[in-house]
Amino acid sequence: MLSWLKPSPLLTESEQQWLLDAFLWAFEHFDADYFRNHSRLVQPSNEFFQGQSSSTEQMAAQVFAQVKAHSGLQNWPIQLLGPGQMPEQQFPLMRFSGALRGEQAHCVEHSHAIFVSYNPQQINQPQDLIASYAQAFARIMIYQRGVLPPGGEAMIGAATEVVASFFGFGVMLSNTVYQFRGGCGKCYNPYANRASELSEQQHVFSLALFCFIKGEKQGTAHLKGHLRSYYKKAHKIISTLANHSPNPMLLSLLSKEQV
Repeated sequence: MLSWLKPSPLLTESEQQWLLDAFLWAFEHFDADYFRNHSRLVQPSNEFFQGQSSSTEQMAAQVFAQVKAHSGLQNWPIQLLGPGQMPEQQFPLMRFSGALRGEQAHCVEHSHAIFVSYNPQQINQPQDLIASYAQAFARIMIYQRGVLPPGGEAMIGAATEVVASFFGFGVMLSNTVYQFRGGCGKCYNPYANRASELSEQQHVFSLALFCFIKGEKQGTAHLKGHLRSYYKKAHKIISTLANHSPNPMLLSLLSKEQV
């Protein structure tokens, strides 16, 4: 009778299950050891993005290198090209020795470099630029591993965003899911916005999952204000799953002993 007073759920059951499955898929295939021992929650702050630039090209290159390093892909043959310079490219065959990510990852065989470009409109919206690079690197890793996400090829777009969050970029990803809310519109530039297949709620859930697993306490420090209630709900859901999930792999990952 008073169902209208009940708070709406953060996610549907199917949305929540897919995000959990996708995160476990990322953990299984994209260097779990690096995730456990080296991945950090990347914040839009001077701690993670240092230096000054005097041009659009310099800033784009600087952020590219920093996102690449924070993703653990600093030794991958990925190069930046300017807008309009992207050639048609086929994904190269690559073989690694040692780890897949981090300083210990060594690409011992590749036929050619992989090129990434950027949207110059995003230079004045650095969180969009950071998140877009993270998505590009996530897609490259998915294709390199050759393992489809839960739901198959149709879910690759959404899976790139989960993998980017798995890399540690959940704050920027959550902050850049644009839903224009009105106002004068003077600061709104649709051409600079990042394309996102996941909703704000879905991104915040992925962020909270990363933070819970890593024992990260600063998940909301740079999160937009209206997203913090989503984060609180997500953390509560994940806390319950840590005690009652029927999935043993998820229980193990959520265990504080894994942090």
